[in-house]
Amino acid sequence: MASTPPLLSVRGLRIEFGTDQGPATAVDDLSFDLRAGEVLGIVGESGSGKSVTALSIMGLLPTPPGRVVAGEILFEDSDLLKKSRTDMRKIRGGAISMIFQEPMTSLNPVFTIGDQLTEAVRWHERVGMAAARGRAIEMLHKVGISSPERRLEDYPHQLSGGMRQRVMIAMALSCGPKLLLADEPTTALDVTIQAQILDLLRQLQEEFRMAVIIITHNLGVVAEFADRVLVMYAGRTVEHASVEGVFDRPSHPYTEGLLSSIPDIEADVLRLTAIPGTLPNPHELPPGCRFQPRCTYARDECAAGPPPLVPVAQSHLAACIRHTGYRRGAAAPPAMAGVR
Repeated sequence: MASTPPLLSVRGLRIEFGTDQGPATAVDDLSFDLRAGEVLGIVGESGSGKSVTALSIMGLLPTPPGRVVAGEILFEDSDLLKKSRTDMRKIRGGAISMIFQEPMTSLNPVFTIGDQLTEAVRWHERVGMAAARGRAIEMLHKVGISSPERRLEDYPHQLSGGMRQRVMIAMALSCGPKLLLADEPTTALDVTIQAQILDLLRQLQEEFRMAVIIITHNLGVVAEFADRVLVMYAGRTVEHASVEGVFDRPSHPYTEGLLSSIPDIEADVLRLTAIPGTLPNPHELPPGCRFQPRCTYARDECAAGPPPLVPVAQSHLAACIRHTGYRRGAAAPPAMAGVR
């Protein structure tokens, strides 16, 4: 896979939001590659810049107050940031689709499931209502909804949370996208339904051979589904490696903290390990490494300047001065590609 060109290349992406206090940086110098059929997990606490990244790829970043101030988003070698609104409407929902975080607010409550499923098919594939309805029934069947013909007449409030999420997946896949963005696809679902949704996504990803970006704060989800992991903190990449690399050899203190906070069902402990403090205010970002106020390894040098991503193992990058090979002022290497 490493020899094939990337389907998606994000290069030096920087996103700001205008506020009464001045511009706030949500994403800062983000770069990565994603190849066809590959699954990338983007993880981090709420406010790390994960969802904003996905919205910028989809061309749905609210502008104002948000704006992309630097970088490129290359999809099949074409910069999405330079596309017109008309061109993005053709791409969005067709070549690139997204499963949003909360299906109850993403589905329109005044239209039936059938209306919402057939709209995308008719828009992108220019087919008649009968053909679009047939595709909708087929997709509802694929995502495991029984009696799909009857469900087309239901409204979102008549479905359970798990069924609404399955409808969202059916909508996202109805036009056979090459890239699927899944933003917290199991949020607000109980554990059993979460497992079912992840199994469904895995099956459909393999069937359609889609590239997938799954955005989550749950490392357990990433372990089950992703090939590679990009860990974000306060808008920056702090680690980027294969799933095995991140779980077996975490190389940034933030990643270590996330892994340590996962409960161990075999351990006899009274309290879970937690990362002290909170994400910094985007208007008051600490100098140097943004994680250093919360880091148990922090020393004076951490505040001297932002550490670049450096190789710590084969196909494994981390941004921490503890690693051999760190050089003050060194340029960050190119975006990761095809880590397996």
